[in-house]
Amino acid sequence: MVSPESSALDALLDRGFRYALALTHDATRAEDLLHDAVVSILRRKQLDNVGYLLTTIRNRFIDLYRRERLVVMLPLDESNEEVLETIDAPDMTLDPEKLEKALAALRPAEREAIYLFSVEDYTAQEIADATGRPRGTVLSLMHRARRKLRAWMAPKNVEAQQ
Repeated sequence: MVSPESSALDALLDRGFRYALALTHDATRAEDLLHDAVVSILRRKQLDNVGYLLTTIRNRFIDLYRRERLVVMLPLDESNEEVLETIDAPDMTLDPEKLEKALAALRPAEREAIYLFSVEDYTAQEIADATGRPRGTVLSLMHRARRKLRAWMAPKNVEAQQ
């Protein structure tokens, strides 16, 4: 029999993993990030607080991101910095592979804002408070991320389909 405390802990760790995955966009790195955050939190005996867990994961991610910026690595076969146009495509179909590539193309801050808004149901103000950004910046990040996702998910040759 699973105890209520165990299921609550599993749910908390699942939320933490999903958040870490939204930030890193890599399951292995997300697991490492969650592990580091949980070890840090266990030292402080605060593992029952969702906000504390998400904040710790975010802070660990920022530390990792800053460390990685010291050494610049560019992919040889892909460019994540494509120029994206705003395309309205109301009849888009959801293709998981295209969505995965589209999410990978987003900047970490954009992915974080979209995740917290869409998955965790945070408001723009709650995201701003949690991330230490102004509300307007959060709204801009979400707007840019949505525009990029629409562009990635839209059919590439609209004239050929008509």
